[in-house]
Parts: sequence; structure tokens; C-alpha cells
Amino acid sequence: MSELLTERSGRIVAARKLTRRAGRDAAGLFLAEGRQAVVEALADPDGVREVLATEAAATAHHDLLAATSVPVRLVTEKAAAGLSETVTPQGLVAVCELRDVPAQTLVSAPPRLSVALAELADPGNAGTVLRTADACGAGAVVFGAGSADPYGGKAVRSSAGSLFHVDVVRGAPLERLLPALRTAGVTVLAADGGGEASLDELGPQLAGPVLWLFGNEARGVPAELAPLADVRVRIPMRGRAESLNLAAAAAICLYSTQLAQG
Repeated sequence: MSELLTERSGRIVAARKLTRRAGRDAAGLFLAEGRQAVVEALADPDGVREVLATEAAATAHHDLLAATSVPVRLVTEKAAAGLSETVTPQGLVAVCELRDVPAQTLVSAPPRLSVALAELADPGNAGTVLRTADACGAGAVVFGAGSADPYGGKAVRSSAGSLFHVDVVRGAPLERLLPALRTAGVTVLAADGGGEASLDELGPQLAGPVLWLFGNEARGVPAELAPLADVRVRIPMRGRAESLNLAAAAAICLYSTQLAQG
């Protein structure tokens, strides 16, 4: 380990720029904070530039840091706080390379299950959908143009390490990608509270490959994208709730698909 880095050290100044999307895109890097995220990041050490840790965190996570070949640099508590978006920084941050894959990858070799997000606004939802997609065996999550950045601090934390388990596509032009996927044999299902089909009636349409399309938390799937799906699907609700939030709807749709696919 190297000398203690302060908030004015060049490496910390550079890392702090990664707390903003423009900085991440310019550098091709993002920050993964906390033990779980760092554990998952270090599972593929080639994608990690360095780990920044306070002395307390380095002691607490000695087993993890001693087992990696990735450079570990000690930082002050104040420096660590500047890299965190939480009230109580964990003092352990990995500087990782962006994990984007080209949208064409999905067309060439469609996963059995994947997700597309159109104009998703909340980074917490972005991370939760990543985590749910991972849990249900999805191979990719597509963030359409205008969606929250999955590499932002809140999204990375909400994904609980799942960001490192699925392919990520960012900024995809969904109006072109969805028809290309359908041509490639993918069934595109749009989650829509007013959909013509009920989730519990789909049957063979869930067999795969399937891509679920979810829209904005308030507005739903954009009107110009809904017709590009094979089917607009509603979730049947027996109670009096008006609707489900996006993360809950995604969990139900993806879990139901996982069960149908066996």
C-alpha cells in the first residue's frame, strides 16, 4: 500500500470527478463503494484500476484486500467522504472500468431473458432492476437514451453487486433496437397497466428469448415505443391498489418469466 492520500491528491481529485456522469463518461471509469460491490468488482480484477481505502476500512477488510493483485491505496477519511454519496461513507471504493457492451451484441446473440428501460428516471430503480434481473437469470439490461446512469453511486449501491453480473447497454436507441431484436427472434413484451394481455395468460410467449420493456416511473412506456412490442402486458391485481411501482412490476414480470422458462 502507498502513502496516505488526501482530498487534494491527484488521484483523489480524479476519482472525485467520477461521482458525475460527465466525468465517468470522459474517463471510462466509475466508482463502486462498499464491501459487496468491491468483492464483485474484484472477481474480474482486469476491470478494476485500483481500490481506495481508509485505514479503518483496510483493517476491517484485510482479508479481501490482501488477496487481490489490484493496487490498494490508503486515503484519509475526508478523501473517502468526497468519493461517497452516502451520509456514512464506508471508506472502501473500487475504481472500475465501465462495463458497457454494444447493443448489437444482443441482436447477434440474444439472451434468453433481458430487460430494456425507457426513460427510467430514478437511479435507485435502475440499480434495483439490475439486481432483480440478475436474480432472475437475465443476461442483459438495456438503458435507453435518457435513462438514469447505472454507474451512478445510488444505482451501483442499489444493484448490490449485480451490475457486475449482467451485460449493460447504455444510451441505446430503442426505436431501432426493438425491431432488430424482434427480427432476431426475441419476443418483446411491454409492461403496461392498460395492456391487452394479462401476465398470467401469456404462456408460450414467455418461453424465450424474451425482452421486457419498462418505461418511466410516472409516464410508463413512451407512446412511440409501445407499438414496437409484440404484446403490451398488464399485471393482474386482485386488490384495490391503483398500480405498482416500477421496481415491483419488474420483479413480478421477470420472476414470472423465470418460472415459465424453467
